Order: sequence, then structure tokens, then C-alpha cells
Amino acid sequence: MDMVDLFIRVLQISVGAIFIENFVLTKFLGLCPFMGVSKKLSTASGMGMAVIFVMTIATLFTWPIYSFVLETSDTVFLQTVVFILVIASIVQLVEMILKKHSPILYESLGVFLPLITTNCAILGVTIINLGPNNFTASTESFTFFEALVNAFMSGGGFTLALVLMAGIREKIELDPIPKPFEGLPIAFITAGLLSIAFLGFSGMSF
Repeated sequence: MDMVDLFIRVLQISVGAIFIENFVLTKFLGLCPFMGVSKKLSTASGMGMAVIFVMTIATLFTWPIYSFVLETSDTVFLQTVVFILVIASIVQLVEMILKKHSPILYESLGVFLPLITTNCAILGVTIINLGPNNFTASTESFTFFEALVNAFMSGGGFTLALVLMAGIREKIELDPIPKPFEGLPIAFITAGLLSIAFLGFSGMSF
């Protein structure tokens, strides 16, 4: 594969992961942190960076574990348990790093930081990376490099959705809202409108 083909493939995976197959707004995965941590832009950015890191590192370990251990030993049925153990270990590492180097962000994320372990978007990207490749002309599974790009960009799509939502919610708090729509009701309506907007990207093709 020459550099032009590689660039086109990376571009296809990136656009697909961020816009067309956005984990939050089109697959509806990871909605718990999306609704819980999108009240402030700074907190949403921090959570987004943590999710990008965990998604990428989780794929870095789970792809070779699946390809060279589970698949060759005919123990694929253990993939969910193994992947969750890997993700939980990485989240513990992120927690320790944030607690030591960014205690304010650590306190802001609160219970949602350990909940990354049970974030279905994280487990989803590790499993989707092993299935048919929907973003490029090939119908084969992602290669190791493509899986890493997809994980990183899927985290970018998650962060984009989170930051967009946080920006809108900060603006809404300053606007007059009818009493019955204050709080979560207007947040859910906003999330629905964002999801409809992102569905428009589903018509894109390369």
C-alpha cells in the first residue's frame, strides 16, 4: 500500500468514526457519561481526553490478545471477560494519573471516571475493531493499524459529541427555559436534535 492509499484509508476511517458512525449520536453508546458530564465544557473536555486514551490503549492490547491468543487457542468466547479486565486496568491507570497530576479534574469527573470501565462505547470499539470493516472499500476486518486509528477517532467522535453538548448546555443555562423543560428534559431534547443532525452524515460515501 503506497502513501496515498494509506492516507485515503485513514481519512475514510476517521470521517466514518467521527461523523457517520459516531458512538454517542448514531450508535447511542456511552450515554451515561454523555448526559452526566456534559454540564461544563472543561469537565467534558477532560472526560473526552480520558475516553480517547482508554479507547486507544484498550485496542492496543485487545486486538493482539484476540488475534494471537483467543483466536488461535479457540477461546474466543472469553473475549468479553478479557476485554473488560483490560479496560478496567487501563481505567485504574488513568485514575491514578489524574489523581496525581490533575486533582481538580479528578474531583470534577467524580463517579463518572471509574464508570468508564462500564462505558459500553469502550467495549464496543474493541469488539467492532474485530468485525467487518464498514468504512473502507475492503470488507475484511481492520488491520492492527486501522483498528488503532478507528479507536482513536471513535474517541474523537465521542469527545466532539460531549463538547458540543456541554457548550449548548452552558448556553441554555443562561436562557429562559419553561419550568417543565428545565434540567434533564431540555438536555434530552437537545441530544435528540444533535442526533438527528448527525444522521445527515449517514448519506456520505467515498
